[in-house]
Amino acid sequence: MPTPPAPKPAEASRETSATPSIDLNADLGEGFGRWTLTDDEQLLSVVTSANVACGFHAGDAATMRRVCELAAERGVRIGAQVSYRDLAGFGRRAMDVPAAELAAEVAYQIGALEVFARAAGARVAYVKPHGALYNRVVRDEEQAAAVVEGVLLADRALPVLGLPGSQLHEAATEAGLPVVPEAFGDRSYRADGSLVPRGQAGAVVSDPAAVVERSVAMARFGVVTAHCGSSVAVRPRSLCLHGDTPGAVDLAKRVRERLETSGVRVEAFA
Repeated sequence: MPTPPAPKPAEASRETSATPSIDLNADLGEGFGRWTLTDDEQLLSVVTSANVACGFHAGDAATMRRVCELAAERGVRIGAQVSYRDLAGFGRRAMDVPAAELAAEVAYQIGALEVFARAAGARVAYVKPHGALYNRVVRDEEQAAAVVEGVLLADRALPVLGLPGSQLHEAATEAGLPVVPEAFGDRSYRADGSLVPRGQAGAVVSDPAAVVERSVAMARFGVVTAHCGSSVAVRPRSLCLHGDTPGAVDLAKRVRERLETSGVRVEAFA
């Protein structure tokens, strides 16, 4: 993945003249049958975009319908969180899926969620890969192209949410799809702008105060401090708040409150 340009000193210490704005997204509907993981109702009172699991890493028909209805009632945008077919591993295990099969499965997941979004009076507003697929399409050109092909099969105008500078965003841009750069307040970054893999020490930022301050810095100044201590330009349009971490709802509320008191306008990108 291309290394994001380092911010100039002046850029890292001041805001732009315009009022900054940011979208807050969270992974929701990550349950299955009688098993639940995320507090969907409470998180939907905080976020502006909902990445809804489409049945491949989590979620089922009843869960998708319920989350779409709750999101539509609150004016929260509905996004399809597509993944590898990996319920047992929560979509976080590396998999080798042929490109044509992956494209069809991405389209399948978007289509399934669209049924419930429309029934709730809304639409699927964007697409975001999940877990192992999200990380794979940062650097894997073939898999990134397959995801984009799947999006095109479903809807040729859907924005694609992902890591800036990724192969996914390059492929989406070439295909004429809108791209939305995303950042993570609770994940550690490497100097090249990629995420520290979850299996490595320090991959997840667990201190709530640090998550809040990192989120504000990314929204206002477009930078984050990498694991090695260097500054990395991220310039996100959307911040992800993970819904499966302990205390996720309280942390999400703290992030939103701090953003708003810092002069950042919180609003959906789609």
